[in-house]
Amino acid sequence: MPRENSLYVILNATLRSEQRQKLIPWFLYLRLVLTALARLPSERRFVVRGVKEDLRTEYPKGSTCIWWGFSSCTSSVEVLECESFFGKTGTRTLFQIDCHTGKDVKKHSFINQEDEILLLPARQFQVASCLDSGNGLHIIQLKEIQPSFPLMEPVPLPNPKVQSKKDSNVAYQGKAQQTKPTPAGVPKTVSQSVPVMHTKSSGE
Repeated sequence: MPRENSLYVILNATLRSEQRQKLIPWFLYLRLVLTALARLPSERRFVVRGVKEDLRTEYPKGSTCIWWGFSSCTSSVEVLECESFFGKTGTRTLFQIDCHTGKDVKKHSFINQEDEILLLPARQFQVASCLDSGNGLHIIQLKEIQPSFPLMEPVPLPNPKVQSKKDSNVAYQGKAQQTKPTPAGVPKTVSQSVPVMHTKSSGE
């Protein structure tokens, strides 16, 4: 399958689009994915991301940027030696990122040797410094910062204690009386409070 037809590319293109209505068909899927990722711990860590482009003009020192899509990073610089990821020659930009919301998905990745850290959509960064190291390699240091207002609606997680109490109450009531069935044709409501995005930055 061509890379441009992959789920990762299509979903990220939709997340980065200024036409926010294109996200509506993705709401339930995003809710599923973000709920699962929310259960993974977030830790402060330093990760890297390589792009085969010269992006230094788009990231001046002191500026801020927002990455709207999912961003695949790694905690191991050795991974970038692979030519398909970054390589050792040509025009390239290496992002060194100080993040505090990255998700370690190594145990859930198809290739766990990549030490993949996934940055969630709508992350805001400040450009700490830039360096032209020669031979076409440019290094940009980013630091994740807290936006002044929410860029994405958080996905609520159920409270285990409350859920356990509810389950026990339902089990008890089930013994005392029969539960009324849901009328046919009446769908249960599903919350769609996933990404309410409040444009696009190269390098994501």
